Amino acid sequence: MTAALQPTELETQLSTLQGEAQGAIAAAATLEELEKLRVGYLGKKGEVSKILGGMGKLDPSDRPRIGSAANDVKTAIQDALEQKRTALQAAQLQAQLEAETLDVTMPGAYRPQGRMHPLNSTIDRILDILVGLGYTVAQGTEMETDYYNFEALNTPPDHPARDMQDTFYLPDGNLLRTHTSAIQIRYMENNEPPIRIIAPGRVYRRDTVDATHSAVFHQIELLAVDEGLTFTDLKGTVKEFLQEIFGDIPIRFRASYFPFTEPSAEVDVQWKGKWLEVMGCGMVDPNVLKAVGLDSETYTGFAAGLGVERFAMVLHQIDDIRRLYTSDLRFLRQF
Repeated sequence: MTAALQPTELETQLSTLQGEAQGAIAAAATLEELEKLRVGYLGKKGEVSKILGGMGKLDPSDRPRIGSAANDVKTAIQDALEQKRTALQAAQLQAQLEAETLDVTMPGAYRPQGRMHPLNSTIDRILDILVGLGYTVAQGTEMETDYYNFEALNTPPDHPARDMQDTFYLPDGNLLRTHTSAIQIRYMENNEPPIRIIAPGRVYRRDTVDATHSAVFHQIELLAVDEGLTFTDLKGTVKEFLQEIFGDIPIRFRASYFPFTEPSAEVDVQWKGKWLEVMGCGMVDPNVLKAVGLDSETYTGFAAGLGVERFAMVLHQIDDIRRLYTSDLRFLRQF
């Protein structure tokens, strides 16, 4: 601005600037562009401030008129900025809504329906029955110490029954559990009778794999400890459980041997015209109760165990245990 600048020239500049600003604001496509225009026109070093910088050279009588005109231009630019900002924000929101809107009329992406594995469904069915009989599910680790897997279950290192459950030993002396009975020992150590638990889980035995045997399989055991429990209670529990699984079929108990129960029995069911062995059971040996600090003169208990694979194969008429582990969809889709 020069000293010879006249008031009318400032008014013309302000009017021109207003038109230019409103045109640029109307053409802005983004909020970022709009912010740059605001700073460029209304900032401390903006175009309006540059024009007003020449007011100091005006006659004092002209300054109020030019100042009022400048304020009008600033207000017009601010109004234009605000209107454009509102319009851009609304457009941005609409674009976001359109991009994120789910068209419920479009067909969904196809995903094959999953199926419960026969082992899992058998485990769930067994647990549902036993929980209904008043038992609580207890869990344990698959790696065990020799003490919990054998010694606390009345099977010392030189006991011949260990040959029946040869397993996989680890370098530190621990082993992969051969049964879920170790869960029962740990539970009895930390809980006072009455005790009624179910112990499901994966177990390991060094066995030759064939149509009916696997080195890795699933087992479920139940344990009850209380005052006055007898073999009659055991038989009643087992018969109720098996009839829930297989229906009203003949059941028989055969004398057997397990190091941790005395007396012991194998349980058979008559299924499709022949007798099938399905589980083992017996009264908890007094030495096992003693190992967990329970008085065998006060408390008695019974235990039973079954292989989940055996139950699944009987219920679904599966001819080879290996079919349960191959993940063959042609087989699994049948369930």
